Amino acid sequence: MRAIGLMSGTSMDGVDVALVETDGETIGGFGPTGYRAYSEDERAILRAALKEGAQITDRTTRTPLLARAEALVTRAHAEAVELFLETNGLARGDIGVVGFHGQTVLHRPAIGLTVQIGDGVALRQRLGIPVVYDLRQADVAAGGQGAPLVPVFHRALAAQAALPRPLAVVNIGGVANVTLIAADEALLAFDTGPGNALVDDWMGERTGARMDAGGGAAARGRADEALLAWLLVHPFFAKPPPKSLDRNAFSFSIVGNVATEDGAASLTAFTARSIARAADFVPDPPVLWVVCGGGARNPELLRLLAHATGAEVRTGEDVGWSSDFLEAQAFAFLAVRSMMGLPLTYPSTTGVTAPVTGGIVLA
Repeated sequence: MRAIGLMSGTSMDGVDVALVETDGETIGGFGPTGYRAYSEDERAILRAALKEGAQITDRTTRTPLLARAEALVTRAHAEAVELFLETNGLARGDIGVVGFHGQTVLHRPAIGLTVQIGDGVALRQRLGIPVVYDLRQADVAAGGQGAPLVPVFHRALAAQAALPRPLAVVNIGGVANVTLIAADEALLAFDTGPGNALVDDWMGERTGARMDAGGGAAARGRADEALLAWLLVHPFFAKPPPKSLDRNAFSFSIVGNVATEDGAASLTAFTARSIARAADFVPDPPVLWVVCGGGARNPELLRLLAHATGAEVRTGEDVGWSSDFLEAQAFAFLAVRSMMGLPLTYPSTTGVTAPVTGGIVLA
């Protein structure tokens, strides 16, 4: 069927939209993509909601601010789909399902808590298209980490491509995660550590910019090697996978009061080296690392990753994938798997005790 996937990541820049034709097991083809940016005012509300969300202990809690943010997220996603359909000459009846990830405001699987705001019922009513949402909760409830969810999609992608194995597919959003695909197609997946969040927050604090565009500031700076050595002995990096990380587990303030470029260099190197540590958990290190997500647009981060891994690093675009829309495509694929009752997660991807399907289906 034709499925639309929606993704609003931890970077909170906007809503990605992607069309995929799939039966939930194989990928029949990719359709157009779209994007609906958040305004600065909307991002401010979401950032405030992220801080407030860190305090909740019940996933159904909606403070006035969280309720406002949830309405914003739902409206933005509905507008994104409506614009996408209009732009591409598609009717609502052409779409079998919409996969709605929502906006993560809290992810603490150790205490069985994951919260993605976004009203699936309201989205279903407004669009008149079946919706699958709340895709992480079933895994967390069954003892899994609830993340990452995309490895099964990565394997479907890799099955269609003539890529060497062992292969690493890295998504670098606010948090970075990796899917390791062995020569025998076995999967291992986990969050590797910080992605773009630290350097984004650092540049926002220092310059008001949303990111270190092209890694320019980091390339001009000098990383603090002593700090990096200390950061990389954090217990998270030695913990065996599966494992996942909250966006706020580390703070940009770790670099201290240094020049903007030096702070960016240290934080970018931290991201690259923590990603490279993923190879510690497989017997045969990847011969190719394919980078997707916002980090794929940062040449300095890619350079540092290649240096840290000693392997070839390519972007999703380099291998014919869409770096920018891969996660949205994944949630289209996962929505169809959810409708079919197929597993979304596995013991080797989230640590759940047995393969688990997930998502609330509003047919």
